[in-house]
Amino acid sequence: MQNMTYQQLHAINDFDLQELSELLIKVVEDGASIGFLPPLSEQDAAQYWTTVLARDVILFVARMNGRIAGTVQLHLCMKPNGTHRAEIAKLMTHPDCRRNGIGRQLMLAAEERAKREARSLLVLDTREGDPSNLLYTSLGYIQAGRIPGFAQSANGELDATILYYKKI
Repeated sequence: MQNMTYQQLHAINDFDLQELSELLIKVVEDGASIGFLPPLSEQDAAQYWTTVLARDVILFVARMNGRIAGTVQLHLCMKPNGTHRAEIAKLMTHPDCRRNGIGRQLMLAAEERAKREARSLLVLDTREGDPSNLLYTSLGYIQAGRIPGFAQSANGELDATILYYKKI
């Protein structure tokens, strides 16, 4: 039986930095479209994680048997005309840990926190055709549009992204 826990990280210690970097490298190698292309170095992955936390970014992690198995970020809009909205970003589940409900639980944690932050609108985007599209629609996200040629894949092709929103 898998021991699963979910928590918000307020700071990233050295141990978490190593695990987060390994997670990022693994999901990028596995083809995830999250802003990076393979090969992703440990240094570049660590650099990313050291700059993630900010007053407008809330980072959640899932741990399976004590090890980080997934993450999601909630980006709070701080502009005066956008304090009612937030963006879901960088939902990742380690390839060896998929199909355990980690992504769903992380999304629910982010949504709950968005409600506590008095946010009523969530937005996100994901590559067209990725399995994440099924997760988002199953959670009630509504497709708002499609942007062709939005992100480059490892093979050099330009992939479309799907924009989603959800009123909470």
